[in-house]
Amino acid sequence: MTLPLVVGVDGSDGSLQAVDWAADEAARHDVPLRLVYGSLWERYEGGLPEVGTERPSERVLAEHIVASAADRAARRAPDVKVTTDILPEDAVDALLHEGNNASLLVTGSRGRGELTGLLLGSVGLAVAGRAHCPVTVVRGDAAGLAGTHERILLGAADPASGGAAARFAFREAAVRGCVLDVVRAWRRPGTSEAPAREAEARASALIDALLREPAAEYPDVRVRAVTVEGPAHRILVHRSAAADLVVLGARRRYGHHGLQLGRVVHTVLHQAECPVAVVPHTV
Repeated sequence: MTLPLVVGVDGSDGSLQAVDWAADEAARHDVPLRLVYGSLWERYEGGLPEVGTERPSERVLAEHIVASAADRAARRAPDVKVTTDILPEDAVDALLHEGNNASLLVTGSRGRGELTGLLLGSVGLAVAGRAHCPVTVVRGDAAGLAGTHERILLGAADPASGGAAARFAFREAAVRGCVLDVVRAWRRPGTSEAPAREAEARASALIDALLREPAAEYPDVRVRAVTVEGPAHRILVHRSAAADLVVLGARRRYGHHGLQLGRVVHTVLHQAECPVAVVPHTV
């Protein structure tokens, strides 16, 4: 069975951007698109008997949001099968539950009612930090959202924990027919030149080890791998301005239910100039 791409909708501008991006992504990968609206009202009041002929305004709003999103997705990607659902859960719990049977979860950068000054809304942050399937937070400037740069940016992690993210990045570059830029940041351990050369050499060897298997699986993907001295979060945010998608790995520990995002992933989610995919690795 082909797992769907699931996108959270709530009627906000960020949600509409997420629907557009998700519809394009579902068309690229030839997978169904599932639009989900989480409504706690459905849990606490949806089962109460209706009084009179008027339907509750909350239910009307929810139905309008998912119907409008479905119509938008169908116009954007007419060949993609679109389904919708209104779930009796808050948005985060609804999406985390849906992620158990999804190829990818997609959220906007801010939801309805969240403060416009936030760099990233609470729903997107919580889902990216807790889901056990890949999550894309749709954010960035017009070029990044439109995918006009024709390049994917992978932040290279250790091979033991970054393999899933590397395969995800290669798959995206292959289906889009674009370049895959791979970046590994390194820090100078001291003032002498020899330790610096050794640190750069270790970063280069790490990239080689990380890319060996996915490069063999996707031999047609054009790869540009570089090592760069400096803080990884700053380097990736800067380079995101010339990318259509940043791909990062994140560790997930069994039994831990809080946010599981390192500093690099957290910063890039808040500041990137294009959508960001967080690919979990369970340890």
